[in-house]
Amino acid sequence: MFASRILRRISVRTLSSYNYTKAAAILANSPLDKKDGILQLSSSYPKDVSIPKIVVETSTTPLRIRMEQFIRNLQESIVREIETIDGKKFLIDRWERTQGGGGVSCILQNGNVFEKAGVNVSIVHGDLPEPALQQMKSRQKDIDPSKGPFPFFALGISIVMHPHNPHVPTIHLNYRYFEIDSGSSKIWWFGGGSDLTPSYLYEEDAIHFHETLKDACDKHDLTYYPKFKKWCDDYFFLKHREESRGVGGIFFDDLDDKSEEEIFAFVKQCGLSFLPSYTPLIKRRMNAKFTENEKMWQQLRRGRYVEFNLIWDRGTKFGLQTPGARIESIFMSLPLTARWEYQHKPIENSREDELLKVLKHPRDWV
Repeated sequence: MFASRILRRISVRTLSSYNYTKAAAILANSPLDKKDGILQLSSSYPKDVSIPKIVVETSTTPLRIRMEQFIRNLQESIVREIETIDGKKFLIDRWERTQGGGGVSCILQNGNVFEKAGVNVSIVHGDLPEPALQQMKSRQKDIDPSKGPFPFFALGISIVMHPHNPHVPTIHLNYRYFEIDSGSSKIWWFGGGSDLTPSYLYEEDAIHFHETLKDACDKHDLTYYPKFKKWCDDYFFLKHREESRGVGGIFFDDLDDKSEEEIFAFVKQCGLSFLPSYTPLIKRRMNAKFTENEKMWQQLRRGRYVEFNLIWDRGTKFGLQTPGARIESIFMSLPLTARWEYQHKPIENSREDELLKVLKHPRDWV
């Protein structure tokens, strides 16, 4: 395919992170046909769309500086691509944190394709408060909260996209790096993942999404995908509803089992897989016709999305516990609209019921 021919001309070792993000954008532009007013891939989802393996770097530049450069470049490439698809520009909101650091929030609301989409980068530093230290201690981090507060540095990219059309799935991505100076040593780790939340189940969409993530994982460790897929299924589970938020993806936290450079290369691989994993799904479904009842079902599913983020999400809790946290950026992940109905139950064997069965019993997609 065209994208594959382009990538064969690229020398993997000489590419900067920005060039990799451009490569990801190229890969996302799959050839499209139009049928019944719906954009479709000219064949099924391309199987050879794959970002070349990110090589482990040798650099004297601190990793947190290189991570910042990478997530800023990734943010720019994703914003540009989504603007091309939607036809509306993002609001670019640069902000500073009084206690140290800042970020850039890119928000698109009431677009042509997306009801709300956010691509945020945050770089914060300061002293870690006791509630956050207690939370980390509970996760087996070698931290004594009584000796705090400790200086910390955290940075990451967060993406959530809620489309208008109920046949286009919502997507979430987050990759982050964290380090703490405990006085005697530097404690560091990576976390993140990407997951898909459809209102209507299209098995080919779920398969494509998971295959893309598996490809990224397998380039660095064959154990990563099955381990992080299960972690995702377990993490994005609404215990009070006894159902998953979506059809999963990958999720990991406190990842420090290899060298910093090895895990950084893996995280970059995953970040650059975002556009190839998602843009084919947008283009295939964004012009599909939908009914008022289908839109209502989407709003009910978004209600579940809100419940998870406000009740269970670890990142939301950490953000709210951090002094000077930017609430607008934390709540960027929430949809513009959502709905709750008393004791709503879909019709048996309907498409809505089909989705619920998968959410209650997560499946292996690849």
